Amino acid sequence: MTVRYITTPIYYLNGEPHLGHVYTTIAGDVLARYWRLAGAEVKFLTGTDEHGQKVAQAAEVAGESPKEYTDKLSKLFLEMTKKIKASQDVFMRTTETRHHEAAQALWKKLEDAGQIYKSTYAGWYAVRDEAYYDEGEIVEGKAPTGAPVEWMEESSYFFRLSAWERPLLDYYEANPQAIAPVGRRNEVLSFIKGGLRDLSISRTKFTWGVPILSDPEHVMYVWIDALTNYITALGYSKVEGEAFQTFWPEVIHLMGKDILRFHAVYWPAFLMAAGLRPPKRIFAHGWWTHDGEKMSKSLGNVVDPFKLIDTFGLDSVRYFLMREIPFGQDGDYSDAAMIQRINSDLANDLGNLVQRVLSFIYKNAEAQIPHPDQLLGEDREMLAKAAHLHDILRDDMEAQALQVYCQHIWEVIGDANRYVDAQKPWSLKKSENPQDQIRMKTVLYVLTEVIRHVAIYIQPLMPDAASRILDQLNQEDRSFEALKIPLKSGVSLMEPQPIFPRVESDK
Repeated sequence: MTVRYITTPIYYLNGEPHLGHVYTTIAGDVLARYWRLAGAEVKFLTGTDEHGQKVAQAAEVAGESPKEYTDKLSKLFLEMTKKIKASQDVFMRTTETRHHEAAQALWKKLEDAGQIYKSTYAGWYAVRDEAYYDEGEIVEGKAPTGAPVEWMEESSYFFRLSAWERPLLDYYEANPQAIAPVGRRNEVLSFIKGGLRDLSISRTKFTWGVPILSDPEHVMYVWIDALTNYITALGYSKVEGEAFQTFWPEVIHLMGKDILRFHAVYWPAFLMAAGLRPPKRIFAHGWWTHDGEKMSKSLGNVVDPFKLIDTFGLDSVRYFLMREIPFGQDGDYSDAAMIQRINSDLANDLGNLVQRVLSFIYKNAEAQIPHPDQLLGEDREMLAKAAHLHDILRDDMEAQALQVYCQHIWEVIGDANRYVDAQKPWSLKKSENPQDQIRMKTVLYVLTEVIRHVAIYIQPLMPDAASRILDQLNQEDRSFEALKIPLKSGVSLMEPQPIFPRVESDK
């Protein structure tokens, strides 16, 4: 059986959920929903990263304990998943006991393997990034991300990251698809080839973290703690359970490009040093701007994803985010672009196809899926295009090409609309020739079958809209497997209702 383990980052609790969190989570949800429909055994993980100095400082500013602060914010992220109808199997919090046990078990493995030693750290540290930076990375007194840095000296445990430079390069050379897109892979390889230094992996200047059992004065550096969540969710601890053996390393880690280094350098090195296999694939997507400008609170141009959903509807927002830009590249949000997608792709293309075909059947074909007669070449060609989606879309999902997935479906929708215009079922209905009446039913059957294919394949993108279309088609089996059996004729249809109303630009 095909196995897929899909993860978002566990989101760091230094603020409320924003568009970037929603984007990554919807992308993970689309992948998870697709593979479930394809019959795979799927686990989908998201959650919150709750430890570290930045969280402790934010809690202090808020006048709360770190636990009170993280309980409150983590709840917002869980509510976000409900708002966007994410179908995660696990919502992980790093404050959970099971996670502490998993992180401590991984630490013990690294310790037993001689991969950890104690020394003193002296160098630049950015609290905002929870990251260490070399002298050569500091630009005008700041980290390359623009975060302020501070010189830090303290007793620390170190991970022998330098020992894994060659093994990491060997792994990525043998597995060129392990990092995507290609540009991100090149960034990682360049960073590794620049030389890896041993990594400080513990802190003593604060206590909000996973304690190190052998030396309780130290807590784990937030990244070794956070990254371990991916195996915590599979039941990893002192022993590797059934879920771990099933799903690891068949994982697709999704994340923003800003945290690629942690996932593609530190994480696989930790795993290999502990005798575990590296993740199968790491996919770093781009960032969103707003009307061509970087989003910032000071500019007042931060896009509120929940306001978008309340304004335009969840399915429209999900579709826009997956369709507007190639997954992996940066993109720009504007209300005009959103409205254009809704009115063109959803209302005009898909919505109009469904409404005019099903309304015509309801009024002129006894409200039942018609029985086809002899299929002509153009009919077979149209049906073949819909059937061929199976292989095309599977390739898209294997590559996490989410925009291309949308494009391929909409190409078939466009072909179906052109087929309607060419076959003119309304003219066939008006004809007094009995053969034209038979021909009309064949054309309507072909169109209904194409709509069924489209509705089933858009379920990962727009689960509610897809469900309404399939309800109108009176279809119970909505899996990809159902498409192997031709659409049954004679099924009664309910009176169709519009799926995608147009949006006026002043909205």
